[in-house]
Amino acid sequence: MGLPVLSIKSRNDRRLRAGHLWIFSNEVSTQKTPLKGFRPGDEVTVLDNRDKPLGSACINPATLICGRLHSFGPDVPLDRNLIGSRLASALALREKCFSEPYYRLCFSEGDFLPGLTIDRFGSHLTIQVTTAGMEARKPLIRDALTELVHPSSLLWDNNLPSRVLEGLPTENETEGSVPEELEVPENGCVYLVPALTGQKTGWYYDQRLNRAAAAKCCPGADVLDCFSYVGGFGVAAARAGAKSVAFVDASEQALSYCRRNMERNAPASGCETIQGDAFDLLNSLYDKGRRFDVVSIDPPALIRREKDRKQGLMAYTRLNILASHLVREGGVLVSSSCSQHLDALELRSAISRAAARTQRVARIFYQGGQGPDHPANSAMLETSYLKCFMASFTK
Repeated sequence: MGLPVLSIKSRNDRRLRAGHLWIFSNEVSTQKTPLKGFRPGDEVTVLDNRDKPLGSACINPATLICGRLHSFGPDVPLDRNLIGSRLASALALREKCFSEPYYRLCFSEGDFLPGLTIDRFGSHLTIQVTTAGMEARKPLIRDALTELVHPSSLLWDNNLPSRVLEGLPTENETEGSVPEELEVPENGCVYLVPALTGQKTGWYYDQRLNRAAAAKCCPGADVLDCFSYVGGFGVAAARAGAKSVAFVDASEQALSYCRRNMERNAPASGCETIQGDAFDLLNSLYDKGRRFDVVSIDPPALIRREKDRKQGLMAYTRLNILASHLVREGGVLVSSSCSQHLDALELRSAISRAAARTQRVARIFYQGGQGPDHPANSAMLETSYLKCFMASFTK
């Protein structure tokens, strides 16, 4: 007996046929297949309006993205074999790209496992499950990971807004002896990061290549690392020979890790930490006459929902203007965005407006994105979320 059926309205199947994995609730033909007839986490075969199969999905009738395809074939369950084979494929790709087991092991839709994100820190794994379908299959995920990488500890990081939307519990779960802190080797540095109380999974692997590129501009430089978290950009800059690094973040815990990571990796470089709102502090630094050779801004997503686009675009522009005022003549602005709702041209436009405001030219000499452990689904622009530009500001 096959899976239950979910029917899609006429002309709403084109995106799915092109390889996109999301099904929105307003695309479902509720006359044929009422969503209220399903439970969160149910598996279905997805059909177009002519009853031709589009694939197999797990669904949650209570959410806007009500379904996520896990196969383009009909009647394919998200079972132990499928999860295991997809994770094995993800691991093989990472082992081609990295010599040490420190990377994002699974990138959700990018690895054809929607709703599952796994970061690997040596023998420890931090796991985020963000859909009801994946939540119901946590024992299968655990079993597959045990067979593949033999982890010594697991942290199920459940304190996520997306889990609230899916109606899932938000209390973290641990298995094995989860360390309070993790060591992350990257670009010649070894960072200390909090395992249980840090942001996201504890570390941002996606910026690895951009941090390395920015560090090349930093020998002898005065550097400002804004939205620093534990010092990813700034510590790499100091390790590359920066004269001094000032870290700005709202979290005192994050800044304490900046100080520790500087002491571990670049004790000879000057280190300053400044706690507070980044927008306010950038203004304050300008008023005090502070200027830097390299300024990095890596804010959290300022456009979290499409309806916030207008306000978010204004925030990105304002932030780039504030940061550019602190860049010395001939200096470099490193501007990043992790919002999937902001495209690269819009971030580039924000940099251009900042240059015009300071009556200078911004010469963009580097454009980057997420690293190879965050593979993008070619049919889903949403999975190419990270943008990073480096621009030299000159008169």
